[in-house]
Amino acid sequence: MTTTSAGPLASPASAAELAAKLAETGYLADEGLATVAYLAMAMSRPLLLEGEPGTGKTSMAEALAEAYQLPLIRLQCYEGIDATQALYDWDFTAQILHLRSVEAAGGNLDTQKLENSLYDERFLLARPVLKALQQSPAVLLIDEIDRADDEFEAFLLEVLSNYQVSIPEFGTVKAAVPPLVVLTSNRTRDLHDALKRRCLYHWIDHPGLAREVEIVRTRLPGVPEVLASQVVQAVQQIRATNDVMKPPGVAETLDWARALQLLGRPELDLESAAASIGALCKYREDTARVQAVLARILG
Repeated sequence: MTTTSAGPLASPASAAELAAKLAETGYLADEGLATVAYLAMAMSRPLLLEGEPGTGKTSMAEALAEAYQLPLIRLQCYEGIDATQALYDWDFTAQILHLRSVEAAGGNLDTQKLENSLYDERFLLARPVLKALQQSPAVLLIDEIDRADDEFEAFLLEVLSNYQVSIPEFGTVKAAVPPLVVLTSNRTRDLHDALKRRCLYHWIDHPGLAREVEIVRTRLPGVPEVLASQVVQAVQQIRATNDVMKPPGVAETLDWARALQLLGRPELDLESAAASIGALCKYREDTARVQAVLARILG
């Protein structure tokens, strides 16, 4: 078994301290999110974040890495992903060159020793999960786990239980310091109970009016206060209609505010809203619906 060596992860003393550290990066976590993230760090447990797209799940992992100056190692999940893409592969070309060099040198290694030399660590190509174990302390972001299939979830169980992976040709690699694992899901499908049991869970909802204005003002300090307030109020009302295919998330709010700022608009009006609608709506069907809502608000 190979155990990676690294310094300890400096966990925060409290949820309030963690929230303050995240705020320094521009990420404003509410009390519930700060508390569950603090517990995940203190208990060395993975953190599973679910919520609508654009609510700040991925940004939370990025903020944690920035706040504690840790490497962020990201595994983007997709349909059909398997352990090879997540864990490791062998450098086949380098192995062939090694064989030829042994032959050219007239090497007389027996079969077992030659085979062992082919699966040396120098030929091991670390993918995100293995890399996180080797480099920890680190933040391992397993993004959109709901896009992967059941078999991939089963593969993750060993990693999330013991922070180790077994490589048949090489042995077991175990992190001396557990990485901070953040899994995100848009809940396009339900995850299995076995995976959820290994995690601390939090649902990230769309923020309220005051908090979303604060987020915009924090992340985009150059946006006029009046414009920031108008944009957030409009987005909140669009979400409340329940009539759009994809309700805008905080990410879209920030994009829209930034777009209006770049257009030089100090306030929100129908003309500027129409000109920048592409920053807010990502479906053609939503464009007309959102414009109707904006006409009611701004007309």
